[in-house]
Amino acid sequence: MVGMSVITLDDLSVANITTLLNKARYIDTHRREVAHTCDGRVLATLFYEPSTRTRLSFETAMLRLGGQVIGFAGAQLASVTKGESISDTLKTVSNYVDVVAIRHPKEGAALVAAEAASVPVINAGDGGHMHPTQTLADLATLQSRFGRVNDLTIGLCGDLTFGRTVHSLIETLCRFGNVRFILISPKELRTPQYVLNRINATPSCSYEEVSDLTSVIGDLDALYMTRVQKERFFNEDDYLRLRDTYILDEAKLALAKPDMAVLHPLPRVNEIAKDVDNDPRAAYFEQVKNGMLMRMALESSVLGDTLPGFDAYENKEVAA
Repeated sequence: MVGMSVITLDDLSVANITTLLNKARYIDTHRREVAHTCDGRVLATLFYEPSTRTRLSFETAMLRLGGQVIGFAGAQLASVTKGESISDTLKTVSNYVDVVAIRHPKEGAALVAAEAASVPVINAGDGGHMHPTQTLADLATLQSRFGRVNDLTIGLCGDLTFGRTVHSLIETLCRFGNVRFILISPKELRTPQYVLNRINATPSCSYEEVSDLTSVIGDLDALYMTRVQKERFFNEDDYLRLRDTYILDEAKLALAKPDMAVLHPLPRVNEIAKDVDNDPRAAYFEQVKNGMLMRMALESSVLGDTLPGFDAYENKEVAA
């Protein structure tokens, strides 16, 4: 993975992803040992649209590895306001830093950035397309809850049309195989056909489309809730009509398995009631921590900086 850009998780093999999951687990229990892994490195966070968790997670990941961070958090703070292209920005920034994390509202922007840059570029979300590091956080959360990321029935609920996190997660889980997807949404926000095609192309995976959460929640090992995103709608009336379609509360959760995990990429609006937060099945704030750990694993990997003690740890785990 040294020197690689990660635009979609298709850029990584299943073995790469598995190694990242192992590295994140190691980092979580060896914070002091890895604290100087990326000494002298600099990360640029180029965020052309608003973000809290993702940007701070990328930055914290590099700081916890001993590196430094530069960047901007909003297109209005960058030379794009003067007409500078993404390509020129990346060619410039590549002279300052060792790795770049970029978020952009337009699909394909991260690929343009990677082609222009002379350092690894990590996609922190490009429009409604892909959000690979959120998917890594999701996988790490499933791994921590179940000890695996397959042989599971996973419900995905809410905005399945525009939810880039949903698309990334489905496509990646198909690569691991043996997953049953329950796709829960109003007809206006159903899963795009290209994502369904990916499931159909995987013999060990299957899907079912439903509109009623309560009718299927008892079958699920994990429930992935999503926000109905106002910024993805062209018509505000449609947004107002659909935003409250699915709200998870304790009453619905009472119908679920006692060990079902509730995931959410955040931020939430009102699709998960606050009373769910104290339920042990709530895993969405755990996802936040896992996102930072996976970004630590990814940043150090594309830079080729070895985590002290990891090789011995991994060999011990394999032997066990």
